[in-house]
Amino acid sequence: MSSLVGRPVTTTVTITTTEPLRDKTLTVESTWEGGYRCTVSARQFRIRIDEPESAGGGDTGPQPSEVFLASLAGCFTLALYHVAKKRSIELPDISVKATGTYQGPGFASLAIEVISAAPREVMESLIEPAKRVCYVSNTLRNVSDVEVTLT
Repeated sequence: MSSLVGRPVTTTVTITTTEPLRDKTLTVESTWEGGYRCTVSARQFRIRIDEPESAGGGDTGPQPSEVFLASLAGCFTLALYHVAKKRSIELPDISVKATGTYQGPGFASLAIEVISAAPREVMESLIEPAKRVCYVSNTLRNVSDVEVTLT
């Protein structure tokens, strides 16, 4: 493993979908910083990812599975806002909690909990339309394989 220190390692991850792709793609890049730490670049933003000390990391950022859950919670939050805005519904607040239950090296189940001071019937009317426009949860439902290539 020490022979990799100082050499950039690039791994391309291709997501295969069962439906035709749109005419655009979205790419982020992760650069290893040593140990269990890396930085992901997304446009002008940098996200440090690290494992907790209990897993051998330095605990300088969220672990990859937390970033994954953050993507799910964040996307669903914005999907709820989008649907409400399209319907001219003003929401006092939105909070979304995403929970993954580990089984082996992955999650066996994912749960999304929506919390808002808005009337329950209003929020219930937004859930299904939000599920239809949430890119992250739709990707999870539609992608059956992740292709990994070495370049």
